[in-house]
Amino acid sequence: MTSISDFVHHHYRHFNAAAMIDAADAYNRHLEEGGVMFMTLAGAMSTAELGLSLAEMIRQNKVHAICCTGANLEEDMFNLVAHDHYVRVPNYRELTADDEEELLGRHLNRVTDTCIPEEEAIRRIEHVILDAWAAADQNNEQYFPHEFMYQVLRSGQLEQYYQIDPKDSWLLAACEKDLPIIVPGWEDSTLGNIFASHCITGELKNVHTVRTGIEYMMMLTKWYEKTSAKSSIGFFQIGGGIAGDFPICVVPMLQQDLQKAETPRWGYFCQISDSTTSYGSYSGAVPNEKITWGKLSASTPKFIIESDATIVAPLIFACVLGQ
Repeated sequence: MTSISDFVHHHYRHFNAAAMIDAADAYNRHLEEGGVMFMTLAGAMSTAELGLSLAEMIRQNKVHAICCTGANLEEDMFNLVAHDHYVRVPNYRELTADDEEELLGRHLNRVTDTCIPEEEAIRRIEHVILDAWAAADQNNEQYFPHEFMYQVLRSGQLEQYYQIDPKDSWLLAACEKDLPIIVPGWEDSTLGNIFASHCITGELKNVHTVRTGIEYMMMLTKWYEKTSAKSSIGFFQIGGGIAGDFPICVVPMLQQDLQKAETPRWGYFCQISDSTTSYGSYSGAVPNEKITWGKLSASTPKFIIESDATIVAPLIFACVLGQ
């Protein structure tokens, strides 16, 4: 039987297909030469169940740190405990406004063709994580969003609700590795909204019980300095937005704002995006534009794959894993 890697190397020869192979092969070379890989997750990759392939990448030390949106952080956990209650809507392009109101009435929050069940997913997590927030709040302790998620997973309180094989949860794999996770703009997430609501009601006294984005940048800075002193760090970006914009800036910040000119730039760059190049679009900018901002160098291996990450990313991961 032909492996996935053999298949794509034989058939994917031109255009975006060729860019995908080039990026996958360079990813492997980067690791073989002693590099590490920083990965960013935008969009709704967790609801797309990227954990089916990403979790194994984490377990096999092919990913060494992650930056993701608050949505991707929480939605992997939602899927873990409520997968059987999700509703797929394959004809979502045909929905009317009244159809959408009907989904709302059923407490089904739609993400393209998939509806997240509010009661079984969101509220189930809220009840557990609120206890973690409250305990930290009462003890005058502060933790990052991902650290609270790790606490909940390690407590075992949710295990009775697992509805997928735990090996398919990328967040569980990251928790087991104690992987560094950066979550800029966490406030723009369902759990971020819930946290704010409990601060407004006074149930939580300290708004800083959940640590903020500036502290995340400080954490990332320490990680980058320590890691880059030993290894070249690659940047693998899925989608655009804050998940990619926030962490890539750590290099010019170190070089220019902290005046540490010796700080190495990112040693590999790949972005999977369907955002087209346009005036002022950062997500659609070609990689060379990042050279002018001090993020990449002329010699950095650079790839952009203009395609759907839900199709492309699992194929690249399969190549990197030798499947």
